[in-house]
This record gives sequence, structure tokens and C-alpha cells, in this order.
Amino acid sequence: MELMRNGRKRVVITGLGVVSPLGRKVDFWDAIEAGTSGIRKLQNIESKHLNVRIGAEVLDFDSSAYIPPKQARRMGRATQFAVVAAMMALEDSGLTIDGVRENGQRVATIIGSTLGSYEVGEAGIRVWRDSGYKRANPMSIVNALPNMPGHYVSTMLKALGPLVTPSVACATGIQAVGEASDLIQLGKCDIALAGAIDAVMFDYILAGFSATRALTRDYNDAPEQASRPFDADRSGFVLGEGGAVFIVESLERACERDANIYAEILGYASSSDAYHVAAPDPDGGGAKRAMQWTLDDARINPSEVEYINAHGSSTVANDAIETAAVKQVFGEDAYTIPVTSTKSMIGHAMAGCGALELSACLMTLERETLHPTVNYDTPDPACDLDYVPNEARHVPGIRTLMSNSFGLGGQNASIILRKV
Repeated sequence: MELMRNGRKRVVITGLGVVSPLGRKVDFWDAIEAGTSGIRKLQNIESKHLNVRIGAEVLDFDSSAYIPPKQARRMGRATQFAVVAAMMALEDSGLTIDGVRENGQRVATIIGSTLGSYEVGEAGIRVWRDSGYKRANPMSIVNALPNMPGHYVSTMLKALGPLVTPSVACATGIQAVGEASDLIQLGKCDIALAGAIDAVMFDYILAGFSATRALTRDYNDAPEQASRPFDADRSGFVLGEGGAVFIVESLERACERDANIYAEILGYASSSDAYHVAAPDPDGGGAKRAMQWTLDDARINPSEVEYINAHGSSTVANDAIETAAVKQVFGEDAYTIPVTSTKSMIGHAMAGCGALELSACLMTLERETLHPTVNYDTPDPACDLDYVPNEARHVPGIRTLMSNSFGLGGQNASIILRKV
């Protein structure tokens, strides 16, 4: 097998750990293939005082198989998600913790988040305000930082190489995996623990997004129908949580240890809208640049892309703009490329969304099946592509796909994977 491509090291994904509203790897794959929704009435937080009372929560989460309870008590929810996902990815890859430690200086950790374990800091501030500074927890602010998920992953696995915390809103998951590939190709590491997670299911987050009209308020009594990407009746996204971590390594190293290879990372790029803090560029320029630059980085023709996992957030503006950008990049081929939105079933996990969607992409290559875009009932003239409505589709021999993530602040990222 050729170990170089276009003069660069070939980089592959060999492990996957998932924490999601629909369960872990196999359960997650089975659920999205079946079109099962993980969006429910909120159970982990009190929501009677809110006008949005639904979300895609990770229920019954238990980290005790991976994190000693005493240590877990110091961590916030997002940090625990990251450690559990990283441990599962390691198991899935066939690597061992001892194996990582032996080569620790060549192992990078690239774990992204938006707010990290924000609730830990918030709790510390409450204690200080209610009881005075003498009762303040000296570690509450530290453990709330966005880099703490990466810190704990790196520390528990003794990954001594580069430690990076991308925080680029909804584009974080793709950017983490893309930057892992870049580091390996630059020779700065051999293996990377890469991914993104978030756990921002708090009443003030829901209230804030609701105030901006970004969240849908229309489906409190029918949660599974709330996320409707590309559908004419979409009215906003649904907040979710969770994420995924991947083992990324050089093809050479993967072959040396006879690893199971999910996919090769062919190309990756990111861009900025440089337009608005929350609204996407109405011309779709940033999304277009990210997709086109990813094709350029992969050095493939647009016609080679057989499927696109869309950002597909279920907001009126985003879905139409993404559709238009896909048509600008792919031309007439856009009408023959299936496009789906994983968010139709798991909502929008902020930084974690791109990582969860990449997990769905690995399922597509492994099972040769496209999961559906659920709740696609009424076509929108502005969204006129093939969205694989409501039922999974078998696609024998599929090899090459693209995944998009477009986020707050005009952050855009795209990645292309190919089955080896």
C-alpha cells in the first residue's frame, strides 16, 4: 500500500469513541440508520420556566468504568464526556494506554470545546457570592476552563505531544481532526487523540439562544419532530450535547500494527465569513471557500464526492445558504450528490456536532448506508437537493464523502474522507 499521497504522508482514522443522546458507537450508528430521534423533553434540567423545554440530552451518563469517582468529582460534564470518549476510542483502535505511554512524546491531544465545563466555574462563583471568599473552591475556575477536557485526556493517557484546544463554535470537531492530520503530515506527532465535545444544556443557554430566535419554540409537545433541516417548516435548531474522539495516525503506523482503518483523511480546510457574529454570510462565501479549499487540499475533482454530511442546522437561513453554496461548488453534480443532516436526530451539540457527524460519516463508509434526514416532509424551493428523506439508503461501494460544519462567528470547516 502506498504510504504517501501527493507528496504527503497519508493519514487515517483507526479508532472512535462516541458519547451521544443516542448512545455510544454501535447504538449511535444503529439509531441514526433507523432514523431514531434523540430529541426529548428535557429531563436533566428544570425547564418549566422556559419557552423551550426540549433538547437532545445524554441520559444516564456514567463515567465510573473509565474515571475513578474521586477524580470524576473534580471534572465537569464536558470533561468527563471527553475522557470517556477518548478511552473508548483507544479501546476501539486496538491501542493500549501503556502503548500510548511508551510513545507518549509522539502522541498529540487535540480536543475542542466551546465553554468547557462552564458549570463548574458557575458553581464556584455561587458559593463565593453566597458564603464569602473564604469558602471559594480554588480549583473551580481552573476546572471550568475550555482546555480542561484536553488536559485530562492528555494526563490520563500520558500523551506528551502537542496539546491543542480548538474553540471555533460549531466547526470545532472538524477542525480538531483536520489539524490532527496536519500535525502528523508535518512530522510533529505520529498519533493524535482528536475530537470535540460540549455539554451546555443549561437554562440560561436555552433562554439566550431562544431570545435570538435561533432555537425552535414550536415543538415542545412533539420533540422528535422539532429538528427539520431543509424542510419548509423548519423554525430553528434544537440544542444537544455530547461529542466524539478519534484516533488519528499515519497510514504507515496503522499498517505496522495491522489496525482497523475506518477512513483516510484526504483533505481539510477552514475559512471565515468575516461577516457577522451570529448570522451566516447570505452569499455563502465562507461555506463555499471551505468546501472548495478542501477539494483543493484533497486534490480531487468535485465529481468524486459521493455524499455530503451537511451542517444542516434546521435554521431558515443556514439551510438555504448551505444548499446554495453546495450548488456553487459542485455545479450540476450537486443534484446527484445525496446530502443529509445528522442534526435532524441529535440536535446541535455545539462544538461536539462536527465530531458526532464525522462519526456518522464513518458509519456510512463502514456500512455503505446513508442515514436519513428525518422530518423532511415539505420541500422548500430554496432547498432543492437530495436530502435522503426519512429512510436510510444503501449505497454499495461508496468511498468518498465530505462533511461540513459552519458555526457562530463565521467559522467554517470542511473535511473529505475516503475508504482505504
